[in-house]
Amino acid sequence: MEPDNQTSSSEFIILGLSEKPEQETLLFALFLCMYVVTVVGNLLIILAISTDSHLHTPMYFFLANLSLVDFCVATDTVPKMLVSIQIKSKSISYSCCLSQMYFFHFFGIMDSVLIAMMSYDRFVAVCHALHYTSIMSPRLCGLLVGGPWVFSGFISLTHILLMAHLVFCGNIELLLCTDTSVNKIFVFIVAGMVIAMPFICILASYVPSAEGRRKTFSTCSSHLSVVALLYMTTIEEKASAVMYTAVTPMLNPFIYSLRNRDLKRALRNLMRKKIISSS
Repeated sequence: MEPDNQTSSSEFIILGLSEKPEQETLLFALFLCMYVVTVVGNLLIILAISTDSHLHTPMYFFLANLSLVDFCVATDTVPKMLVSIQIKSKSISYSCCLSQMYFFHFFGIMDSVLIAMMSYDRFVAVCHALHYTSIMSPRLCGLLVGGPWVFSGFISLTHILLMAHLVFCGNIELLLCTDTSVNKIFVFIVAGMVIAMPFICILASYVPSAEGRRKTFSTCSSHLSVVALLYMTTIEEKASAVMYTAVTPMLNPFIYSLRNRDLKRALRNLMRKKIISSS
């Protein structure tokens, strides 16, 4: 942060991933490639699902929304990181920091809740196959996706409003000059709602019975891979930030497309149409 005894809206200094200038070129190339793969992969999945009528089902409806959220998560942070590396500037304005934090929490909450919704969809498909169509109606799917968007926006906005009331001070290190007990309690409650509860629901959906477990694990291995990837990236602070904002959104399209026959067929048809139309 810029020199001030007490600040209301100056700038923050981004520490970055490395303090060695010679590594910045490598980091720029690495994250640029990862971001391009993330954008292309997730947008292709969205296009394939929206253009193929065979994929207009609840499972792929949730997957399209997950791809949209993954695209937004990466876009919220990676471009700013690339610009900072390229122009050798590590500063970020206070307002920009709050905006980026809002969207990071917004799409982060959406990611966690959407994966829980996908586990419920697979649970119904495996354990209540005969009633799947009537249970997973378009109305319910809309509520399962639309509800989290509203909930995520409300929680993220509340968090940012609480952050905006904090007062920062210090010349070299960033310090808080106000009481943060309310913020800590809020974060603890939100973490329970958007991390612990969805994780418990996901686990519960995979252990209905011995036969159900066998069928579920055989048909939902792609979803389980994404679940493991999401929750494993919440272990360490800096490592999890990189994994969650760059690596996970990049790998999700590969996990679903490489292990899903219908999606691979839709992607091939999409590419074939593009080739034919261009020629």
